[in-house]
Amino acid sequence: MIKLLRVDHRLLHGQVAFSWTQSLGIDCILVANDDVPENDIRKTTIKLAKPQGVKLVIKNINDSIKALQSGVTDKYKLFIVVESVEDAYKLSKAYPEIQEINLGGMKIREGTRNISKAINITKEEEELVKELVDSGVEVEIRQVPSDKKIKALDAF
Repeated sequence: MIKLLRVDHRLLHGQVAFSWTQSLGIDCILVANDDVPENDIRKTTIKLAKPQGVKLVIKNINDSIKALQSGVTDKYKLFIVVESVEDAYKLSKAYPEIQEINLGGMKIREGTRNISKAINITKEEEELVKELVDSGVEVEIRQVPSDKKIKALDAF
C-alpha cells in the first residue's frame, strides 16, 4: 500500500527518513530516480540516511513503475520519494493508485518562482500539478508531517 509519494530534490535525508517514516508507519522506502541507480556517490549517501528497520529500494522511474504495476510492492507500507514533479507525474499517471503527492523540497532553478518555504516551481511544473489535481490526486505542501497541510493549488 502506498502511503505517500513525496517530491524532494534531496530525495532521502534525515527529515524525510525519520519524521515521515515514523508518522506514516512506513516499512519500505522506494527512491525512484533515473540518476541514483547509476551514481554510486548518491546511492551511498541515500543508503546512509535509511532508518533502521526500514527496507530501502532504489530503482529508475521505469523499473519503479514496473514494480508498482506488478504488485510486488503491495505487501509494504510504501513511501515513494522522487526528485521532481515530472517524476511524480510519470509515476502517478502510470499507477493511478497514487492518490496523494507531497511537495516537500524543490530547490531554486532557472525559471522557478517561490510558492512556499522550500518549494520553487516552474510554470510547466504548475501545469503538471494542476493536471494531477484535476485527475483527483491530492497534491499538498508540507516539510514535515506536523506542518499544516497546504493544498498546492492554494499556493499558486
